[in-house]
Amino acid sequence: MSNKSNAWLAGVAGIGAVVTVAGVGTARSIGRRSFDDPYRDEDFDLLETDRGSIVMTDDGVPLAVREVGPSNAPLTVVFVHGFCLQMASFHFQRRELASRWGDSVRMVFYDQRGHGRSGLPAPASCTIRQLGDDLESVLRVLVPRGNAVLVGHSMGGMTILAHASRHPEQYGRRIVGVGLVASAAEGLSHTAIGAGLRNPALRVLRTAVHYAPRPAHHGRGAVKSLVGPVLQAASYGGQRVSPTLVRFSERMIHQTPVTTIVDFLRALEEHDETAALPTIAPLPSLVICGDTDMLTPYAQSESMAAQLGPSGHNELILVRESGHLVQLEHPGIVNDGIDRLVRRSTPTLFAAIKQRLRDRTGR
Repeated sequence: MSNKSNAWLAGVAGIGAVVTVAGVGTARSIGRRSFDDPYRDEDFDLLETDRGSIVMTDDGVPLAVREVGPSNAPLTVVFVHGFCLQMASFHFQRRELASRWGDSVRMVFYDQRGHGRSGLPAPASCTIRQLGDDLESVLRVLVPRGNAVLVGHSMGGMTILAHASRHPEQYGRRIVGVGLVASAAEGLSHTAIGAGLRNPALRVLRTAVHYAPRPAHHGRGAVKSLVGPVLQAASYGGQRVSPTLVRFSERMIHQTPVTTIVDFLRALEEHDETAALPTIAPLPSLVICGDTDMLTPYAQSESMAAQLGPSGHNELILVRESGHLVQLEHPGIVNDGIDRLVRRSTPTLFAAIKQRLRDRTGR
């Protein structure tokens, strides 16, 4: 029997093993206690109404992009989402900050490769380094001129650090500020939750989904049963989380292709972008983390902030009663932090805006 046939049979056996290990119905729902749901009528498709385009990466993967604000705005803020999420995970930032900044700032959002409406990549390209190159593609096409502030959540923050490693000359020149939300400079193997993601069944899946794609597709529920509870358990830290919000985040997790999940797991475990922190250190920066975040614990945020400079130049925020999805669970705190970051990064711009307002009002 050929090696390829042996690998295919091993893949089929692997799917069966995962189904057995995962069991049925292991996903845990959280935050569904009975109380008045503040987001019962929330339109979480707001980004779908914004200008859309496609950016092609250097290796030919189409990235879905949305933007709001004038294309000639003096500043662009680019938001980069995390693992098993989509650009919509910045829903509350889009809703609030667009009205707060008006025409002075353009906001750009995109789905990372293999996520949301972006294209599926080759397995070998599912690395943090490649995500950094993807960010460069977005900046090259969408922000060819003017200054930019980069804000990344979780794997999105790692993406920014990878970009800083690959393109250090842009920091302090066109990139004037960086926000790292629930992120880490080192891989998840350094965290307690990393042990859960090193489940032997998931390692089998890495082979199985490529050598036995059809059985893997039917076993996708088993994969989600292994990974989904880890991500969902880490998502929120409060006891009174909107059920609508929980369903919204669970939908993004469950919409992520099984190949994306297994192909990025190794990169998340093993990446190390600490060498990029000195590149970012001269810039205004923001580091935010929830106090019950199990995926990227506060100790990692504290370590990054210490390497990024003194308070006033760098702001470190610990959000109480919050898990990994801090930008959804406590959007007001995160929005205020990003707003302060943008104002520190472009003081001349916002001084001019303030003066124009004074001229209009006579105050």
